[in-house]
Amino acid sequence: MQASTTRLLIRHAVAMPGRGRRMNAEDRIERAQKLYEQAVYGGDARVLADAERDLDAVEADAALARGRILHARYLDERSRGDASPVEDPAELPLFERASELYQALADTRGQAEALFWIGCLHQVIRRDNETAVPHLERSRQLAAQAGDRSTEAEALRHLGIAAHVAGRLDEARERLEESSRLRREIGALSGVAANMVGLAYVAAAQDRHADAVATLDEADAIAQAHGAHAVVRQIEEARTQI
Repeated sequence: MQASTTRLLIRHAVAMPGRGRRMNAEDRIERAQKLYEQAVYGGDARVLADAERDLDAVEADAALARGRILHARYLDERSRGDASPVEDPAELPLFERASELYQALADTRGQAEALFWIGCLHQVIRRDNETAVPHLERSRQLAAQAGDRSTEAEALRHLGIAAHVAGRLDEARERLEESSRLRREIGALSGVAANMVGLAYVAAAQDRHADAVATLDEADAIAQAHGAHAVVRQIEEARTQI
């Protein structure tokens, strides 16, 4: 059962949407325009560096958002089951460009999110945990530093999945439980239910079958209450495996 359940965990490793940034693109572009006018008409070219930074931030946000859309398209194709989904070759360069820009901008929160998505791509699409884990670990560290509990919880979830795939069940349980704690703190209860599916698989692999069943029951109650229909389907699939 171990091989089949870990394949299911990766298959259902769907990340939550990213959170909004502190300043939106419209504000940044408007400020860049004003700085341009200040340089041209006011003769102060020093402000152009600030304008460029604003536009770099817009580019980073757009690259990250576009990469997420390509990732969602891949997941949608995979969920249909009528064809083998193919990785869009533009996805990884978008995430890498976002990471590069956020790092140059000293935007720790943004870099944490971009690194998470790089790790997620390697794990979910390429099934390459060896490459994914360092990105996920760095994402977790930066997210914790920036106080971004959402991204930290995502990174912990996917690190838990990687540990499960590697057979490190105690570590997998610890990572998923910590991810769930953070998700509860921010009210992401659908994400808690998704984590509980993973915890049920871990419990089953550790021969804690009663715990596995109870965990799925609790996950189902949470998912049903929050309209998390995709998680409900994962729970139903898990019941057939455990």
